[in-house]
Amino acid sequence: MSKVQSIKSLIIFACMVLVVSGSQAIIAQNGAKPELPAGMKGANVNDPRAKLKPGLFDAGEAAVGIKHISLLKKPAAFELGIDPEAPKVGTALKALGVPDMSMVPVAMRLSFAGLAFANSDLAFQGDRLFLGNFYGVNIYDISNPADTKLLTSMVCPGGQGDVSVHKNLMFMSVEMPNGRLDCGEQGFPATGAPGGNGPPAANKDRFRGVRIFDISDITSPKQVGAVQTCRGSHTHTLVVDPKDKDNVYIYVSGTSFVRPGEELEGCSGGPPDKDPNTALFRIEVIKVPLKAPQNSKVVSSPRIFGDPATGAINALNDGGSHESKGRPQETNQCHDITVYSEIGLAAGACAGNGILLDIKDPANPKRVEAVNDPNYAYWHSAMFSNDGKKVVFTDEWGGGMGPRCRESDPDKWGANALFHLNGTDLEFKSYYKLPAAQSATENCVAHNGSLIPVPGRDIKVQSWYQGGISLMEFTDTANPTEIGYFDRGPINDKMLVMGGSWSAYWYNGRIYSSEIARGLDIFELTPTEFLTQNEIDAAKTVKYAQFNVQNQERIVWPRSVVVAKAFVDQLERSKAISTEQIAGLREALGSAEASKLDKKSKSRLKGFASSLGKVKGADEVNSARIRELVAILKNPVM
Repeated sequence: MSKVQSIKSLIIFACMVLVVSGSQAIIAQNGAKPELPAGMKGANVNDPRAKLKPGLFDAGEAAVGIKHISLLKKPAAFELGIDPEAPKVGTALKALGVPDMSMVPVAMRLSFAGLAFANSDLAFQGDRLFLGNFYGVNIYDISNPADTKLLTSMVCPGGQGDVSVHKNLMFMSVEMPNGRLDCGEQGFPATGAPGGNGPPAANKDRFRGVRIFDISDITSPKQVGAVQTCRGSHTHTLVVDPKDKDNVYIYVSGTSFVRPGEELEGCSGGPPDKDPNTALFRIEVIKVPLKAPQNSKVVSSPRIFGDPATGAINALNDGGSHESKGRPQETNQCHDITVYSEIGLAAGACAGNGILLDIKDPANPKRVEAVNDPNYAYWHSAMFSNDGKKVVFTDEWGGGMGPRCRESDPDKWGANALFHLNGTDLEFKSYYKLPAAQSATENCVAHNGSLIPVPGRDIKVQSWYQGGISLMEFTDTANPTEIGYFDRGPINDKMLVMGGSWSAYWYNGRIYSSEIARGLDIFELTPTEFLTQNEIDAAKTVKYAQFNVQNQERIVWPRSVVVAKAFVDQLERSKAISTEQIAGLREALGSAEASKLDKKSKSRLKGFASSLGKVKGADEVNSARIRELVAILKNPVM
């Protein structure tokens, strides 16, 4: 085998073991510059974010409506650096199954090796932030966001390390073949690679699945459960059944290769026509007894891609049209599932399809809808609007390791797709993509985000890897717009180094971003023409005791004066009521606030409620805002 062939085989193997969907993008990016399809445009090269200065910790920055409060660099054990010749790069590649770093081209080493130490998803509980990493987890005290402190740093490799929390338990996804049951750092001998195309040799010490830790002592998490699955756990979703206080459920999405039966009994990755027990074309459901997490186990493996009428277990379509330019995927896996238990539905982003699941019986989810999109390569994640009437899907075209936000990249590829949800029917409305052009050394594509709880509006904060963070308003799903952003220049302008924002979530008044290479970023919103201070203050009235973004909970705002002020600002912006009414409402709300809602001021607010109730001609969105405002004015609280 020639050296070129060896490298190719090694890369193929690395793409498999690294398990980050779309690693092939690294190869694709070295190809010819793509031509824009008819009717599409590329990103804006005149945007202030397009040509920022490169650097790891001294890159140029640009922001609108977002203020950077702090960056907490990774603990030393999780730091890789930016020298592709550094010994730690070789160590990282060995842990991933690559025996000799000289077999990986220099320009590609930091992209692959960086995954061994990449920050991943976030979870929150009280004043604690849990930051997953391919190498373990770090837990922070965020009681004072401006003075955030590291509480616990736990090394436990296995990637991608997505975390969720519930009461005294922390759950962690493990998918990569270097994960060990004992959390050891040594990984396994690189048998099976390079040159081989199969999975690594079976080893009973390997762990791929969901780890369960008791975090009663936050400084010393104790592994109390470890549920093995055939494909491991790329991501997982915590599901809380309102009718079941004794258990929680974990939906496991495995996207990697199927391990051999010699390693875990019953595992098979054969094609469904030859092996009806294949571990492909399904998800796993783990039931966790809260008082005995050591007894957690897989209780079902639903065939959510099947056709009950025919018995076919691979009934959905392959997705995408990015032939030779991306990564169309067979629908044999879900990448990410977001549940909204209150409406009994889950939205699954599942390789070639976006799907809806009925989760009223959480142990046995059933598919009720599936959509495809010719402009999608890889359905990655999903999010409901707060009223449960809209769904935002993301397309991780290229898997997150490629530059997909260049001027030459179509604006409908690697974007969000917005749908209306009518019952269980998904109706496509529009796309949204980060508008600013990024360089060829910045991995950039749609990734994880959450709602910002501004009443009366649908706003999502979202990560775009090295494209930074973008605030998307989708109140009008046919016309989503950007209302704010934060971005840095590339880590390196000569080669692509894996980095950028993995997840950006709003939690109790701040935006927290898991920066893959740099650490933990903390932001706050600042007022602009697109978002007022009253709207920001209204968002801050929403407080979560616990936040796992894939387990979406309905946001409820207090009937407070500041929320009323936010609605007044929106009605002014949309010109839904007269300037005289706006001025009168503001004066009355200001007086009510100053008097701490004395009897006179409350009576006056009720008068405005009565007059607003007679407003005619407002559109659907503003009519809803007026109704909410009237409800507050009738019975306000401080």
